Amino acid sequence: MPAGDSSAYPFPGLRLAFRRPWSPVIIGKVCAQRLEGCPVDELRAALEREAILLREKDILLQEQEVLRTESEHRLLNGLQMVVSLLSLQGWRAATPEVAAQLSAAANRVAMIERMHRRLHFHDGTKTVRLKTYLQELCQDYAGLADTGEAPRLEILFEGGEIEVPSRTAISLGFIVCELITNAIKHGKGRVIVGLDTDPEKGYALSVCNDGPALPDGFDPAGCKGLGMKVVRSLTRKIGGEFGFGRGTGNQGARFVVLFS
Repeated sequence: MPAGDSSAYPFPGLRLAFRRPWSPVIIGKVCAQRLEGCPVDELRAALEREAILLREKDILLQEQEVLRTESEHRLLNGLQMVVSLLSLQGWRAATPEVAAQLSAAANRVAMIERMHRRLHFHDGTKTVRLKTYLQELCQDYAGLADTGEAPRLEILFEGGEIEVPSRTAISLGFIVCELITNAIKHGKGRVIVGLDTDPEKGYALSVCNDGPALPDGFDPAGCKGLGMKVVRSLTRKIGGEFGFGRGTGNQGARFVVLFS
């Protein structure tokens, strides 16, 4: 049809009415009105308050880290003082038997101090060689559990070397210590700490012991002791998964932490 033929648009007024709301001039006026009514000062004040809160949070975190470090330092010093006092009492003991008992107690406290120091030795570092770290922990724990009576408890490590973030390594160190304690308490024979690959999560850290198998219906979540709660909490902290079952040869117990 010709461009000037009005029959091409039987409702020209309506066509104009539909086009009018989309006019860039009208949209610009509406946006300008909204900006004029926007509480810019209130937004700026809110942002300033948020910035102040963030700075205060950073200060609190720094203070907490300082307090944690100071508490750790005092604890280690306290353990060293206990060792010194026990050793001094051992030198002054009236009989060789008492001296031997005090010496054994001093050695045990010294081993606890050494393990505690090793667990936090990697604070501030980026990565840790996990095999070396856990092997040293197992050696320390075997020395701690040694009462001088035969046979000596065997705590072995099996697995290859990997590097993991220091926070992950420290959490795994605490987990291993708790599971070894649990194995010594409820099992018998040697304890094996293993580090293997896992097709889904990446790695599997296990602690196995000889002795009786776990009872039917065993549920770590239902354990009243603090140890299992610590293990499950630390496992969640590193984004891992916690499992359990029978050990090698369908004997004893095996606890596993899957992590990446």
